[in-house]
Amino acid sequence: MAKTVLIVDDEPAIRQVLSFTLSGEGYELFEAADADAALAVIEQARPDLILLDWMLPGLSGLDLARRLRRDSKTKDIAIIMLTARGEEDDRVRGLDSGADDFITKPFSSRELLARVRAIFRRLRPAAEQSSELQAGPLTLNAETKRVTCDSRTLALSSTEFQLLHFLMSHPERVYTRSQLLDGVWGENTYIEDRTVDVHIRRLRVILEPHHCDVFVQTVRGVGYRFSTRLG
Repeated sequence: MAKTVLIVDDEPAIRQVLSFTLSGEGYELFEAADADAALAVIEQARPDLILLDWMLPGLSGLDLARRLRRDSKTKDIAIIMLTARGEEDDRVRGLDSGADDFITKPFSSRELLARVRAIFRRLRPAAEQSSELQAGPLTLNAETKRVTCDSRTLALSSTEFQLLHFLMSHPERVYTRSQLLDGVWGENTYIEDRTVDVHIRRLRVILEPHHCDVFVQTVRGVGYRFSTRLG
């Protein structure tokens, strides 16, 4: 079955270019010019991926991303934020809003397709993953895509889930940011190392109320590891 992509941008010319580029790769496409139209499409079709422009009339792309992440029905939909904002603070804001990736305009068709393919590699079928992992009170089920701590379900985005799954699958092993990019986002990705730090921070924020954030540990000068050994 073809993957579905929703393009949300208020400029018809940009939607047309993106549609042309993605249709050549066999994706099923939907379009929306604003947040309200996007929400209507999502309600009916629930796309696998949203290409979301930051600057939209009415509700901004940033606020729409936050809204989707708060809703249990849409929190797992992958989001790539499209924007002309290229400053580091803007990229961090975009990722903090719940976006899985961030592309600064103008970008090439080759870069766009590489990032879209990287997203879909992370959304590979659960059968290819270990079914269940457990560490202390923390349990990750790859088949149901659920993470629980003390039997309470945690709300993770698709990227946060894949990052936690990767780390839990290789306990005690230290990974550099580049290795995490290759293992979670896929090799030859355009994503910057900084993205790893942002997603690690978001993951810890979700785990902290349940006292499981201590399992995601920083190894100074190297990178990160997952360990139940404290101190």
